Amino acid sequence: MKIAILGTRGVPNHYGGFEHIAGYLAKGLLEKGHELTVYNSSQHPYKEKEWNGVEIVHCFDPEYLIGIPGQFIYDLNCILDSRKKNYDIILMLGYTSSSIWGFLYPGKTVVITNMDGLEWQRTKYSKKARAFLKFAEKLAIRSSSFHIADSPVIKEYLDAKYRINSKYIAYGASLLPETDENLLVEYDLKRQEYFLLMARMEPENNIEMILDGFCLSESKTKFVVIGNTVNRHGKYLVGKYKNDSRIIFLGAIFNERKVQTLTACCKLYFHGHSVGGSNPSLLNAMAAKAPIAIHNNAFNHFLVRENAAQFSDLKDVCHIVNSGLDFNQSHVENNYSTIKNSFNWEQIVAEYEQYFAACYRSSNIFYPVKHKEGFSYK
Repeated sequence: MKIAILGTRGVPNHYGGFEHIAGYLAKGLLEKGHELTVYNSSQHPYKEKEWNGVEIVHCFDPEYLIGIPGQFIYDLNCILDSRKKNYDIILMLGYTSSSIWGFLYPGKTVVITNMDGLEWQRTKYSKKARAFLKFAEKLAIRSSSFHIADSPVIKEYLDAKYRINSKYIAYGASLLPETDENLLVEYDLKRQEYFLLMARMEPENNIEMILDGFCLSESKTKFVVIGNTVNRHGKYLVGKYKNDSRIIFLGAIFNERKVQTLTACCKLYFHGHSVGGSNPSLLNAMAAKAPIAIHNNAFNHFLVRENAAQFSDLKDVCHIVNSGLDFNQSHVENNYSTIKNSFNWEQIVAEYEQYFAACYRSSNIFYPVKHKEGFSYK
């Protein structure tokens, strides 16, 4: 199949979750014999026309000039270009700034949208923005041929609200690689002597609540935060905790080996995400065999079940930090087994490939298949 991935800032990953999955999917599907194209923002630092055998299309992205409206223009540019390419499948990752252009999707191409988390629940948005996101969600349902949910919780919501049959396919994670503790020297850290949190600097990720709980504790252990702090909430957090020498903001890190080492060597990984599906940073912590404390919600419970400490407020966080909880090693091994058996990239890529093929067949589009005797049509 000739497959294009739209809706991200591009590959290799320099931003977040959808860019992460786009890279693994593109490489994995390419290895299975498909033609892959990923659309990249013109502001992406990678400027080549090919990445690991994947074709890269660079489209103009004016977000740096005009802010959020630029995201809509970038998605429009990607969609208009895709109309020229005769793709069999377009995978649209997310819908926030793309679904309003759904009437422009190529008519002979199967468009499959990964519906992301429940975007309209994110507290960073104003009431008007959240109302728009609900509308955009509805447009994405109507304009896409098929729909993917990365969490059973989201699938249940989508299927009930819109009377569809979305496909549940999770994110993936790389199994624990060989870690290099020498990498910790760069950050003046030592194994098991720091707590860790990795997230986008957004209110619904409960970073402030976790750090407030930590500040209430008597712990002398360092608390490391990984994530880009250039946005408003990130700057606010850096300013609020600047006088607590225990709290260290490392900024965004996209070197996978460094991230896995930092995660595998932490004393405890805090995951505060409260909105979304199968979150990549939590999956990575499970794959890295890190002890984990999760915000108490259905999305996180689905992944770790009983194999993590739980918190709902800053007092819970303070208790976890002060108590020095002796985590059962079986919890760590259970989480790793979950990744190995259900969330490894090889399996996730295979599930995407199978779903793409099923969607293509059911769309009643006929395509030529070459044989020794000539061509047949499927």
